[in-house]
Amino acid sequence: MSTRPSQTSGPDKKPSLAVLIAITTVTPLAMQIYLPSLAGMMIVFSATAGEIQLSMSAFFIAVAVSQLFWGPLSDQYGRRPIIIAGMVLFVIGSVLCLVAPTIEALIAARVIQAAGSCAGMVLGRAIVRDLYGPRQAASMIGFVTMGMAVMPTVAPAIGGILDQFYGWQGGFVLLLVFGVGVLWMSIFSLPETHKERTAVGAKQVLRSYGMIFKEPLYWSYGLTAAFNALTYFAYLGGAPYIASGLLSLSAAEMGIYFMVVAIGYMAGNFISGKFAERVGIFPMVLTGTLTGVLSVALIAGFAAFGSLTAMGLFLPMFLLGLGNGICLPSALVGAISVRPEMTGSAAGLTASLQVGTGAISGSLVAWLYADSFMAGTAWGMILVMALGSGLSVVAALSIRHVSARRSFLPAE
Repeated sequence: MSTRPSQTSGPDKKPSLAVLIAITTVTPLAMQIYLPSLAGMMIVFSATAGEIQLSMSAFFIAVAVSQLFWGPLSDQYGRRPIIIAGMVLFVIGSVLCLVAPTIEALIAARVIQAAGSCAGMVLGRAIVRDLYGPRQAASMIGFVTMGMAVMPTVAPAIGGILDQFYGWQGGFVLLLVFGVGVLWMSIFSLPETHKERTAVGAKQVLRSYGMIFKEPLYWSYGLTAAFNALTYFAYLGGAPYIASGLLSLSAAEMGIYFMVVAIGYMAGNFISGKFAERVGIFPMVLTGTLTGVLSVALIAGFAAFGSLTAMGLFLPMFLLGLGNGICLPSALVGAISVRPEMTGSAAGLTASLQVGTGAISGSLVAWLYADSFMAGTAWGMILVMALGSGLSVVAALSIRHVSARRSFLPAE
């Protein structure tokens, strides 16, 4: 691969923490703000639960696929122009969501919205890795994602309130306003951080991913992140239906309860930001993964003894969020540090793995909830969450094994 000097907005200029938080917040905000509106949207669009779930699954799939392209493109053209292009696409998709006359049109608009939103999410991590070494990057990503969690913490609650007063479109109006604001920040406040550009064509992209694919240590980190995401998205896919169908919660009540997992995630990010540089990558990954296992065990216990209330459903999710917040910053930094010259590509592939497994798990939970003997229970969600948490422990333990075998642990 050939390289050429980059054009940067200043040799020593770094983006502010606020800008990094803003560009990485767009995707999780767009994912979560309309969760309390899902049941009502079934009525408005005369849609089935499966069709409404497809608006979420299609969003996840579009994010997973798009990130495979944003990462390599940023390696060639820089982080800043790619983020700006993504935010323009997000704003267009948000407008189309607002005027969608049918569920099919809404799903198509969500795909456009998702494709644009994820540019900031994946490249925000790449920007941090551009500026810092592995351990310090893990701490910085912890702080960035802690701040990023603030908006998703309140998003379901705000979405529930907006739905109550303005219908399902209220949340999408907020997404449009937020998207325009982040686009403005990206244009006027985001410097370029990628110093050495890599020429990227179809062959180079395939070669880059081929080299990453051959790294066992990458897969240990990447699959740990992906299986943690599988557990989390299984919760996102099942909780709205369980809360409305089994627990009879209103949209506003669901919005308040959805804050619990995001608060846990924010707390985990704070712990990661404080201790990742001092403790090291692997202990943070394993601690976070085991915390997630505990959360699944608790909710399964409540369901088994017939005591699954709103508190029994959502309070264990605090531990799930806490575990993800502790694990993911270190797992992500480990994944993108295996081949530092391919940070953008590795970041894109890792994020795609996360969202791709999330799309599969969310769709599986929706099917188990609607069309199987588990319909009317919480066990579909619980079993998929248990699968994700179990696989994440196996992947996390493999980090130590692969590192010892190769005598190489770049993230340390």
